[in-house]
Amino acid sequence: MNRRGFLRWGCAHCALLYAAAARAQGVPAPSGSEWTLPPRFAAPETGSDEGGLWAIMAREESRLRRSPFLIRDDALQSYLQDILCRLAGPHCPDVRVYAVRNPYFNANMAPNGMMQIWSGLLLRMDNEAQLAAVVAHEVGHFVQRHSLERLRDAKAKSAAGVFLAPFGLVGLVGQLALIASMFAYTRDQEREADTISVQLMGTAGYDTSQAAAVWANLLAEVTAGPNADPSKSSVLFATHPASQERREVLERLGKAAGEKAQQPYRDRMATFEPDFLEDEIKRGQYEETIAMLDRKLKDQPQRGDYMYCRAEARRLRAKDKDLELARTELAAATALPDTPPQAHRSLGLLLRATQDKAGAAAAFSRYLELAPTAPDAGMIKVYISELQP
Repeated sequence: MNRRGFLRWGCAHCALLYAAAARAQGVPAPSGSEWTLPPRFAAPETGSDEGGLWAIMAREESRLRRSPFLIRDDALQSYLQDILCRLAGPHCPDVRVYAVRNPYFNANMAPNGMMQIWSGLLLRMDNEAQLAAVVAHEVGHFVQRHSLERLRDAKAKSAAGVFLAPFGLVGLVGQLALIASMFAYTRDQEREADTISVQLMGTAGYDTSQAAAVWANLLAEVTAGPNADPSKSSVLFATHPASQERREVLERLGKAAGEKAQQPYRDRMATFEPDFLEDEIKRGQYEETIAMLDRKLKDQPQRGDYMYCRAEARRLRAKDKDLELARTELAAATALPDTPPQAHRSLGLLLRATQDKAGAAAAFSRYLELAPTAPDAGMIKVYISELQP
């Protein structure tokens, strides 16, 4: 497997596949018997193996709190923690969530209750219920103590050290390629967490069908990329329930009662989406970005920021009719009030490349008018001077 495939989907080692067991009603217990949330865990003895692990986790959590990647926003923190507590029930005092600015899709929870949610995941959620599906899946792993089981399966201390990497920010992305291959949860553990997640969603009053929607959206993204077969492009897919099984379960999904909480989620993310979208473009996985934005624009066709981001992905990919499509979409986007100033710069670059000097100069001038202190303002002024007759 190539490194790019690992980096794209290995970092989603805990969060992608909860929808495999999602059912609208009558979620079966993980082991075929009646299942309820276990009671809170007692703190492990300091001298035990688990106590040593928790001490390492506490150190990593302290590093995470100081990290420049951490999104420090009290309102967002409170919102995410409320969702986590709504799903974790009696375990609420023992779990903490951190939002991390990284454009890949990832969520994970350490054995001591420290949870990370990355911005690439937040960008891809369409509503709160979808986010709750991800969080509930992680809670399922936590309450069943799956990560401890996996750690105990790792015989070598060096391997155990690698296992800890995603819970801190050591090698934030690069380490995860190795994590996915060495410490992916077993298929049975994933099925168990899948089943628990839907049960927790239903208990919390969420629309459980949204778990399946997240899986469908992610599958559409990965199949749009150059490695269209996810089972071959990532070890993560190879270690989860087979695609046919997922399809059969999804076909059995009925209409689920519960809330999606779409608008509250959009309101919470509005402040952060501009940065998340810029990070998504820089990620350089243009096929996946375009697939994601195709979906979002079907629901919100007049979102100028989404139009700009999709057009910019096409401009940078520059295949087939990409540049023509990008020019048309940027022209439309720049006429909308919520479009970021960068859309005018991108339009100017396209027009400059096609020798439309007047059009390019006008687009660049509008960009500087909207963003006079932009970091590249000096370069854009040079472009404008070069375009003068």
